Amino acid sequence: MAERRNKPDESVVREQLRQEQRLVSGDDARDDQSPAAPEDPVQTDPTEPAGEPSAEAEDRQDPENEAERIPEEEEAGDGGQEAADGEPEAEADGEPEDELTAARRERDEYLAAAQRTQADFENYRKRAAKESASAGDRARSNLVRELLPAIDNLERALSSADDREQGLADGVQLVYSELLAVLQRSGVEAFDPAGEPFDPEFHEALSTRPEEGAQPGVVLDVIEKGYRLNGSVLRPARVVVSG
Repeated sequence: MAERRNKPDESVVREQLRQEQRLVSGDDARDDQSPAAPEDPVQTDPTEPAGEPSAEAEDRQDPENEAERIPEEEEAGDGGQEAADGEPEAEADGEPEDELTAARRERDEYLAAAQRTQADFENYRKRAAKESASAGDRARSNLVRELLPAIDNLERALSSADDREQGLADGVQLVYSELLAVLQRSGVEAFDPAGEPFDPEFHEALSTRPEEGAQPGVVLDVIEKGYRLNGSVLRPARVVVSG
């Protein structure tokens, strides 16, 4: 009975023999081929089934994907080279200007500043000359206004002198003439508007008087002459106007 229990089943033995033959035939086929390169260990996600290869492993095993990946790496290498080639240009843009360019720039700045200073000084000189001339005219005007009453009195003295006082009249006439010459050299001139139409800009009407044959608004008599300095009225002529 013991020998009958230890005897293996024939069907099981046959199946094991067939498996061994398949294994042996598979090993022989691999021996005939070139030795395969050891596969790189692929880390797999422990959550994935053990029997399914990862996407990365499939890409490595697929020769077509490997061929597509090589040109991409070459393009990436070309782009990196282009970026490297472009770096010197960027550095060139940021380089400081040379000494000649800096000197020219400073020269232009100094020249512009000098031109502005010269223009400002020229304007100041013209303004100062104009103000100086105006100050001189004002001083001269004030002096002439102070002298005009004395000139008027000399004229009255000359008009009232008679033959008995001819020597005195000649002396007064000489003083009067010299004063008028000094005023003329200073740009002062007298004007007598007798018979002219009345102009309020140059004339001051003291009174009006009707006059036969005279049109209204005409200067009949001049009480005091008018005086101008370089075209500006120092004193208007004081007159009597026909009414």
